[in-house]
Amino acid sequence: MKNIKRIALCLTFIVCFHSCKNEEKIPLDNQKETRPNIVFIFADDWGWGDLSAHGHPYVKTPNIDRLVAEGTDFQRFTVASGVCSPSRTAVMTGQFPARHLVNGHFAWVADNAKRNMPDWLDIEVTLLPRLLQEGGYATAHFGKWHLSNNMVTDSPDPSEYGYDEYGAFNCSGEQMPVHHDADRAIAFIEKANEAKKPFFINLWIHEPHTPHHVVPKYQQKFPELDEADNIYASVLSHADDRIGEVLNAIDRLELTDNTLVIFSSDNGPARVAYDVKELKLKYDSATGVGYDTSASKGITGGRKGYKASLFEGGIGVPFVVRWPEKVKAGAIDNTSLISAVDLLPTFCELAHVELPENYESDGMSQVATLQGEPYPLRTKPLFWKYNSKWPAKSKTTDHWVSYAIVDQNWKLVANNALSYVELYDITKDTYEKTDLKGENTAVVNQLITKIKDWQKGLPAHPSSKLFSKERKTL
Repeated sequence: MKNIKRIALCLTFIVCFHSCKNEEKIPLDNQKETRPNIVFIFADDWGWGDLSAHGHPYVKTPNIDRLVAEGTDFQRFTVASGVCSPSRTAVMTGQFPARHLVNGHFAWVADNAKRNMPDWLDIEVTLLPRLLQEGGYATAHFGKWHLSNNMVTDSPDPSEYGYDEYGAFNCSGEQMPVHHDADRAIAFIEKANEAKKPFFINLWIHEPHTPHHVVPKYQQKFPELDEADNIYASVLSHADDRIGEVLNAIDRLELTDNTLVIFSSDNGPARVAYDVKELKLKYDSATGVGYDTSASKGITGGRKGYKASLFEGGIGVPFVVRWPEKVKAGAIDNTSLISAVDLLPTFCELAHVELPENYESDGMSQVATLQGEPYPLRTKPLFWKYNSKWPAKSKTTDHWVSYAIVDQNWKLVANNALSYVELYDITKDTYEKTDLKGENTAVVNQLITKIKDWQKGLPAHPSSKLFSKERKTL
């Protein structure tokens, strides 16, 4: 009897062993993919108040409002800069842009050199799309680039940053027309779905950055508005419709339940600093002719400052997240302090992609926060740097901040010399109305020390490998 039991056990072990071995031999491509698709929609200069869901008086954004209704509206999200290129650098690297000396927008080579900037973002650093690409995702970028500039013709094209496919403007090479972003994204989604691969798409739309490229049928939707407001409403309506086309394609392909869709903006809204007497046109070498900031009518929902400010109006932007059954539908989170530098570790955790051992993230994964666990205090400090004028100009009174830090519940803003500061309890005072530095001198001193320590770790000059050949002629 004992021998029979032993034989039975041996046979069971052999069957289990071969079963396990066979499972191990199943190719990864043939296993059911459960990791989410990720579509990150990053608008350009879209203010926190520029959504009808956020109470805009005349802008209509039904497709983004649909994301709000079907997902969670995180109302305390901040980007890593008040302007374009550094904000996008933070998304790509998960690090503060000052680490890369990207402290302003990439422009002409001479302007980059004057501001002690490289001419493009380093392709050799840890990058979000490359991590996901190496993790088995189909990766694509459609829309604005501005991690260099189309005027820097020898800069790397987006494919060198970890994308399988791209169509872009404000980059070297061919400039994709600004309104072709949604069509290209939909075609890529269809291709990835047919290949049964999870996909990651950076959909970086142009609107409402200048030039404002208006389409008559969208202007006809707002006949009651004066011309400047009509232009602004029409370009946002056009962008919202293209976002709707992408959402409809995801529905049509039955990918909605396993696709994380995020809508956000790279910084606060642009506003003209002078009295507008008549609308003006401008020409952009990447996108063509359109109206300039005389038609920029973005609002911040009451937050202080606009684009290029490190107050909340410049860095506090929409952040709407939809992922059915994973992220709460119809919810508002007005307490969690999420940052753009958190996106890389968050997306990588969702994609089951490990971060490199030598990589130092300035952010942290916010998967639990997205799924409903509030994160009201920043236990890992956030830092900002921007070269602002001091003292502030009379028409841009909220644009003097060169350094900012958020630590725990505190936000401290300072001028370039750290000789003037203001302190806010940012968890309670979103609109930064009450300066608390007078009764919290110890906190002020601690935060100034942290800024100084952070400054010591920043590079003094960019690497020459990030210079255009044009620098030799300067």
